[in-house]
Amino acid sequence: MKNINDFEMFPILRDFLSYMLTIKGKSQNTVQVYFYDLRVFFRFMKLHRKIVDKNTEFDSIPIADIDLDLLRTITLSDLYAFLAFVSNERDNSSYSRARKVASLRSFFKYISLRAKLLDVNPAAELESPKIIKRLPRYLNVEESKQLLNSIDGQFSERDFAIITIFLNCGLRLSELVGINLNNIKGSSLNVIGKGNKERNVPLNQACIKALEAYMRVRPVDGVKDRNALFLSGRKQRISKESVQKIVKKYIKVAGLDPDRYSTHKLRHTAATLMYKYGHVDIRSLQELLGHESISTTQIYTHLDSNQLRTAVESNPLADFKKDFPD
Repeated sequence: MKNINDFEMFPILRDFLSYMLTIKGKSQNTVQVYFYDLRVFFRFMKLHRKIVDKNTEFDSIPIADIDLDLLRTITLSDLYAFLAFVSNERDNSSYSRARKVASLRSFFKYISLRAKLLDVNPAAELESPKIIKRLPRYLNVEESKQLLNSIDGQFSERDFAIITIFLNCGLRLSELVGINLNNIKGSSLNVIGKGNKERNVPLNQACIKALEAYMRVRPVDGVKDRNALFLSGRKQRISKESVQKIVKKYIKVAGLDPDRYSTHKLRHTAATLMYKYGHVDIRSLQELLGHESISTTQIYTHLDSNQLRTAVESNPLADFKKDFPD
């Protein structure tokens, strides 16, 4: 992943990103998303204020020259004009726009309340678009087995272990590629999640057996990152992009739709199967998945209509009848 310091930006923005990384404890991934969102905003502002020619290629507009004078002129109307722009011109979904609102709020809160550079925070009253929550897609038990049975080839032990852990533990992609050998202790896995928060994930027999099979063939000589669990063909820590390609490849081989399923859908699958078949309570599931808010976890409680029907039909009043005269 490209280091945030490698991007061209103005000093105030760099200070904000450093603050989010070092003081607020946000992950590199999250801070990079903040940067991408704010870069789009400041490129828009330069067009909006006619600082650059309207025919300028949008993605080539530099933001290193943004200064405090421009920041002090930004209003709530500018922020809503930006949201209209990314919706109409860049086809951003409500989710993407809501994320941009969060980035703008964080940035302007920092420069007004922390850095004391603005007297008025233009984003203080900025509202976020309503997000329509959809139930996550997931593989059922048979499809999951179909996916696992499709794994073959030169790196089959590694790929089988990767997909087994996704389907059984519900890790995020970044968590899986970040696993080190010393994170595995017996039948448990120490995971570094969002915001560098640690959690312990138990490993079931499927995971233990898959990891044992992989460790028997995992390269030892010439390994560049000796502590990394999953290695690429070049004997270095496997990248997120490589894992995504591996998962897409086997989804296709298994006869499933690669446009519908991804590494994140495997996380949804693990969560759904644990909730549906493991009868795990919502708090335990929250802990296993590393969700900061239980509201994020609660989506899995709405997935199985059969469970809802069973719950209703098991009500002790379900058979109560009263005869009424015709």
